[in-house]
Amino acid sequence: MNKTLTALLVAGLATATASLARESESGHAHEYEKTTPAAAHGDQGEGDDHREESHGESHGEAASTSLNPAQMTRADIQVEALAASPVDYRLYAPGEVLSNGYTSYRVSPRVASVVLRRHVALGDHVKQGQSLVTLFSESVAQAQAGYRTAWSEWQRVRELGRTTVGEQRYVSAKASLEAARATLLAYGLSNSDLQSLASPQSVALGEYTLRAEIDGAVLSDDFEQGQRIEAGAPLIALADEEQLWVEAHLPANLSLTLGAGTQADVVTGDVRATAAVTQEAHTIDPITRTRTVRLLVDNPEHRLHPGQFAEVYFRFRTQKPVLAVPETALMRSADGDWTVFVEDHPGEFQPVEVELGRALGQLREITGVRPGTRIVTRGAFFVASQIAKGGFDPHNH
Repeated sequence: MNKTLTALLVAGLATATASLARESESGHAHEYEKTTPAAAHGDQGEGDDHREESHGESHGEAASTSLNPAQMTRADIQVEALAASPVDYRLYAPGEVLSNGYTSYRVSPRVASVVLRRHVALGDHVKQGQSLVTLFSESVAQAQAGYRTAWSEWQRVRELGRTTVGEQRYVSAKASLEAARATLLAYGLSNSDLQSLASPQSVALGEYTLRAEIDGAVLSDDFEQGQRIEAGAPLIALADEEQLWVEAHLPANLSLTLGAGTQADVVTGDVRATAAVTQEAHTIDPITRTRTVRLLVDNPEHRLHPGQFAEVYFRFRTQKPVLAVPETALMRSADGDWTVFVEDHPGEFQPVEVELGRALGQLREITGVRPGTRIVTRGAFFVASQIAKGGFDPHNH
């Protein structure tokens, strides 16, 4: 009987224990089901806070300002609608007026000589063949004497005839005369000088005159009478001032090709002339670190002179329509990007980032805005300062 009662008690205890375990598991599951939505709701709340914070930052980046007509007038703010069109612009470069090296002429003795007389002075305008300076040279004297001897011999041989004197003497006499003639011409004597030597009238040996090879002006004559001049030393510089060179100096890092015929305005003082590019150097000057562009300018009235400094303005026109704004319309943003201020509504402005293109004189090509957009072209600094003031209030009030 006791054994039976004991067995019943053990069985009842086991049943109760199992029931309690099931209730405990059910309670934990029910508690889990109740807490999970709450946790999810809490996460969602953190996301909302994050979005609100992001919205606040976005609101700060999209800062803008509103100006009334009185403020715009006082700040001299100008607003214009962008329009794509071809742009005419100019590029400045310093330059110098030079004589035309292809038509100029440098007068110098071709053998060591002494200056006897000068016939022109600095600034004179001379004609081709005009006497410039008379010199004396021992070498010229010897060559003149040799020419006289060769001339006389040739006259006798020619009169006697080839058959009488023989072929060898005939050819030798003629060759000697030609050699003496070539020597004197190389020394700078003219055909008229040689005719004078061949005439019966006595001509002082050793004297010879250098004459102008071109029409032009005397640009330099740095010598004195009685001075000994070595062969090749400059005596007189002649230049035809009807056409002159202008050499413009461009920055070495400027990526620009100026084809022959490119037009430019040349300004020296109160003189303005039109020039055209003829040559473009392909090397960089080692001293000035600039690239030289040579222009040809007509100078019929002789108002320009070699040695003058000049301002050169090259003319260009874009091949295609472009959007370009004045340099005054561009401002740097806080992160260093270039921006313009766009007028969305009358008197309301906000910055818009743009990419810069070519420099077109006082204008700059831009991308990032559409044609027809109204932007601030003058007074951008004032607009930027107003936006900066509003930036201290997170709501831009």
